[in-house]
Amino acid sequence: MRGLLLAGGHGTRLRPLTFTGNKHMLPIANKPMILYGLEHLIKAGVKDIGVILGPVKEGVIELLGDGSRFGAKISYIDQPEPRGLAHAVMISEDFLGDEPFVMYLGDNMLKQGAKPLVDIFEKNGSDCVIGVAEVKDPSRYGIVVFDKAKRIERLVEKPKEFVSAWALIGVYVFNDKIFDAVKRIKPSWRNELEITDAIQVLLNDGAKVKVQFVQGWWKDTGRPEDLLEANQLILHDLEPFNEGLIEEGATLTSLVGVGSNTIVHKDSTIRGPAILGRNCEIGPNAYVGPYTSLGDNVKLRNSEIENSIVMEGAQINCGKRIIDSIIGRSATIIDFNANVPRGHKLILGDMTYVSI
Repeated sequence: MRGLLLAGGHGTRLRPLTFTGNKHMLPIANKPMILYGLEHLIKAGVKDIGVILGPVKEGVIELLGDGSRFGAKISYIDQPEPRGLAHAVMISEDFLGDEPFVMYLGDNMLKQGAKPLVDIFEKNGSDCVIGVAEVKDPSRYGIVVFDKAKRIERLVEKPKEFVSAWALIGVYVFNDKIFDAVKRIKPSWRNELEITDAIQVLLNDGAKVKVQFVQGWWKDTGRPEDLLEANQLILHDLEPFNEGLIEEGATLTSLVGVGSNTIVHKDSTIRGPAILGRNCEIGPNAYVGPYTSLGDNVKLRNSEIENSIVMEGAQINCGKRIIDSIIGRSATIIDFNANVPRGHKLILGDMTYVSI
């Protein structure tokens, strides 16, 4: 069985974070989110993996390489424009051949991984297995409509009116029947080839399509608030560790991970679950609250931060409390110590969101 790990798309809903990099490289609990999907494929026994790359490739190839350091073999497949998930399958036919495969969206966070779907596929001799989860806003997803016996009636892509709350989670297992199906569908109103339409073709042809109802949590990380929630979910299961230096007079409570060469100065508090990267400097007079991830080389002084993601190289010394925030690489937040009239000095990129 082979794997298809999708890392394309423009990430428009995550701008400005994605103006300069691939959205799948954004960190969740200090790990690029694409690694969670890769690890789930490998744990399911899938080690020959094709990675779909779109126009924004920065960092992905450098991180994954040929896959050998992860115990896998990785090939790269170009999708110059995001023309839909079914299109990603279509352009991967040469790589996949006639082997069954798992398709995993690289911006999905899924506690259970891919193995439950693979197990159903192999046990039942299926043509396709889809994972589904109940959602609050079905208009954002491909939706599965069931009858009273929980058999699939039909699939609808991003319905404008409510038809079902069961969403496709972005993990699928297919055999080679899917290649004929993707060639028989037409672009949707979004001008994309939708995988929901291709699965509907399989159903219409009488193919054996099975469902796996997700066990545990699932998160689509399409928006900034989704990144923060995914960060919470991962940190909730953090195994504490300390590879740094905690000065006398500093306080660590609950689940905290401290990377190598990181210093937590006296009069500072780290309240977990929280993770600090390598070579960080925390304090003096700093507070890191629950559900916060600080990347490598972050400096935090005279400030408080909670429920936030701070990326590599950022510096914060503002004398204020920061909450529910995502702070990009090498960003700087300082106190504005001007005389009256007092104000807020900002240098913001396109599509930035600020609440002050």
